Amino acid sequence: MAHPAVRLTAVTKSFGTAPAVRNLDLDIAQGEFFALLGPSGCGKTTTLRMLGGFTTPTSGSIHLDGVDVTNHPPNRRDVNTVFQSYALFDHLTIWDNIAFGLKRRGRPTAEIRERVGEMLDLVQLGDMATRRPRTLSGGQRQRVALARALVNRPKVLLLDEPLAALDLKLRRQMQVELKQIQREVGITFVFVTHDQDEALTMADRVAVMNGGVVEQCGAPEDVYERPASRFVASFMGTSNLMTGVYSGGTVTLDGDVRLPVAQRTDCADGSTVSLSVRPEKIWLSDFEPGMVRVTGVIRETVYSGPTTTYLIDLAPGLRVAALEQNTARARREDRWEGGEEVELGWRPQDCLVLA
Repeated sequence: MAHPAVRLTAVTKSFGTAPAVRNLDLDIAQGEFFALLGPSGCGKTTTLRMLGGFTTPTSGSIHLDGVDVTNHPPNRRDVNTVFQSYALFDHLTIWDNIAFGLKRRGRPTAEIRERVGEMLDLVQLGDMATRRPRTLSGGQRQRVALARALVNRPKVLLLDEPLAALDLKLRRQMQVELKQIQREVGITFVFVTHDQDEALTMADRVAVMNGGVVEQCGAPEDVYERPASRFVASFMGTSNLMTGVYSGGTVTLDGDVRLPVAQRTDCADGSTVSLSVRPEKIWLSDFEPGMVRVTGVIRETVYSGPTTTYLIDLAPGLRVAALEQNTARARREDRWEGGEEVELGWRPQDCLVLA
């Protein structure tokens, strides 16, 4: 990446003696939709605030479009921020809210009219230009906040959990719309969220943060399918995490359950490892040759419309979840019930050994 839109080099931010972000190196490409993902307190919002100039790093450097802005205030950085609260001016119309930044910069009236019109069309609010923010729905206010930020044509747009206040159905709709808008305008988006579905749905790349460091950074599919650590496996969706002892291609779990796994040259015999198997990777019928197969007892059945989740005990204290799609092929008149013994299996490559 010869000339990234954003480059953080050895960035650390401490509050007193507590480091919020630790020695962070990160490059974000021009025109990329990049997500900072993690639980509360992981350092993602602090990182975003340092990018926006609202917080100064304790050490390290920040470059935007090749320019060192480490000590520049927000008004000297070619970035805009969309906050969770939207921060719209209720006494102004939608048109005036969007035009606010351009007027502050003294842009010509004709240019303001043209660019505001373009933004209203982009966010599909052209017929609401004369209304006040308080008369709009949450999703509409979110679009206004986005248009107000984009009308200034920043090099980088920072988004601090802008969908968090929306209900589930609207949030999913806005995820798709926000990604479409980003593709249309071609601006680099840096999106902070604690919602794994948002990151998987929208981002070109995801950085999973924990304790002030990035534990894994990559394409959403890579991070989900091939987590680099136990934390990433547990935070990205749902995973069956089991602890055992590795020895020559076999892991022995509690209850003396032995499972064949892929050989790991970086795991010494006798070392403690974690196994990760996603519930949707577990089969309960129609097994393929070469699958790892074990026997368990159904303890709970959870019907969720499109899917059914079975909680299965492999041994006392060793429980896994298996998820089945309720398709025409898989649907049964009588699903397995608690107490029934079942056989389950998975492809060897779907069981990850995490040191």
